[in-house]
Amino acid sequence: MTASFLFCADPLRAGRVDPAFAAEAARAGAYGTARALLDHDALLAGDLAGALARVERDSGPYWYRGWMIPAPVYGTLERALAERGCALLTGAADFRRGHELPGWYGEFAALTPPSRWLPRPPGAPPAPDELAALAAPLGPGPGIVKDYVKSRKHEWDEACFVPELADTARLSAVVERFFALQEGSLAGGVVLRAFEPFVAGGEARVWWVDGVPVLTTAHPDTPDRLPAPETGAVGAAVRALGSRFVTTDLALREDGVWRVMEVGDGQVSGLPAGADATSLFAALATAGEADVPAA
Repeated sequence: MTASFLFCADPLRAGRVDPAFAAEAARAGAYGTARALLDHDALLAGDLAGALARVERDSGPYWYRGWMIPAPVYGTLERALAERGCALLTGAADFRRGHELPGWYGEFAALTPPSRWLPRPPGAPPAPDELAALAAPLGPGPGIVKDYVKSRKHEWDEACFVPELADTARLSAVVERFFALQEGSLAGGVVLRAFEPFVAGGEARVWWVDGVPVLTTAHPDTPDRLPAPETGAVGAAVRALGSRFVTTDLALREDGVWRVMEVGDGQVSGLPAGADATSLFAALATAGEADVPAA
C-alpha cells in the first residue's frame, strides 16, 4: 500500500503546505501519495484539535515530514492520531530512539565519538562536580557540549567547544552558556562528547528507509560539499537500531576513518538546498504499512 505524508501547514495559509516543504510535497505527490496538513504551531501549543483539524479520520498511516518536534510532543501526536483512527509509520518509541543521542548511541558507540550524558531540564545546568564526574570517563582532551539532539556549533567557542574537559571551570562556563542560549528548547539534558579531528570537506547525510541507504546528500550546513562516505558498518548499526526512517551524518576523520557525527529521525532531518530527493520519496512512498505501530 502506498504511504501517506503528514506535512507542516503554512502558518499564514493553513490550507497549503509550508513553503519550506512544498517541493517535497510535490515530489511525494508524483508517486500518487495522499497528504494531510499539520498545524505545527498549534501542536507545540498543546492545541491538538487545531493541530489535526486538516487530518481526516481513518485516513491511513503517515510519514511525517516537517519541523522538529520534541520527543514527548511526538508521543502526544501519535496518541491523538490514533484517536482519529490514524497512525504514524514511525512510532513514538522509534522516533525517540532515532532522534535523541541516548537512544541511538549504544548501537553506534564504535562508530561515533565517545559520549556521556545527564538528563536535565531547561534552565538547570549541572553543578561543576556533576560535570566533572560526567567528563571523567572521556579522559583528558578537548570535547563538545550539546543536548540530546543539537549542538550550538555556530557559537563554537562560547557554547560548544571545550579545549580541555578536565578543566572543570571552563567546562562549566561553556555548559552554562549553552543552557542559556538553548532556553526552553533544550532537548533531554546535556551531552559531552570527545572531540575528534576531521578533514575539511563537509559532512555527508545518508538517508535510510527500512535499513537501506536510499539517498546520500550533503549536510544542509554545507550544501556545496558532498563527500562519498563508506556506509557498510553504519548500515549494520542502522539495522540494529530498528527505526524505519533515519539519517546518519558522516565525516572523515584525519586518520582516514569515516565517523558518525549524528543520527537523526528522517522525518525531521533537513534536506540541503538543491538536493534531488526522488529516490528518497520513491522509497518512502512504497514502504507502505509494513510494521505500522499498533494504535
